[in-house]
Amino acid sequence: MIRECSIHGYFSDDDLCPACNSEGKFIMSTRERDSMARKLALVLRHAPEKFDLEMDINGWIDVRDIVRKFKESRRGQHWLRPHHLRAISETDPKGRYEIKGNMMRATYGHTVEIELDLPSSDIPDSLYYPCDPAESENLLEVGISPGDRAHVHLSASIRAAAEAGRFHHNNPDIIEVDTARMVASGETIWHAGVTVYLSESVSGEYLNIVGDEDPELSLLRESWEEE
Repeated sequence: MIRECSIHGYFSDDDLCPACNSEGKFIMSTRERDSMARKLALVLRHAPEKFDLEMDINGWIDVRDIVRKFKESRRGQHWLRPHHLRAISETDPKGRYEIKGNMMRATYGHTVEIELDLPSSDIPDSLYYPCDPAESENLLEVGISPGDRAHVHLSASIRAAAEAGRFHHNNPDIIEVDTARMVASGETIWHAGVTVYLSESVSGEYLNIVGDEDPELSLLRESWEEE
């Protein structure tokens, strides 16, 4: 559920505004939000042509066009307005969407080719990448490529990488990326979502597997075994 506080703006999954405890105004239900977020991911990351929408070179699409096409595609969405998409963007905990003026885009996860104009300064010295344990040693040799995505997705912490990796593997290996050396060598890394960073590729020379003795990873694996 998303509600709007007149003072502090949109908030989600709370009955009251977390800043002032006001009830706020109802914006959309959890079901409506999740359904709309799935459609936004399709349009903004993968296939704008499915809704006959035009994306610019940096991934932006006019919010008003999105609303119009979504309403045309499904009668039950007659209620949809631009502020509903802004509410989804501003309450997304991973920062998956961005709105500037009347334009909206996904910040990462693209399979369509775009030219990134995301921030590329103040990159952490190390970032992390989850992988199948059967593939980790090979990645140290050949490096990391985007696969079916437009960019390699890196995480700001071991925990964030592990959470991402658990979608595909029960017990993922975590690879540490020496981003300080990458940047010093002239490689560009972009800051996308809250904990997500992007690179065109990562050479094996910058990679090391996080060992089982790492305290954070060790605790995570203990919790996975208990599930």
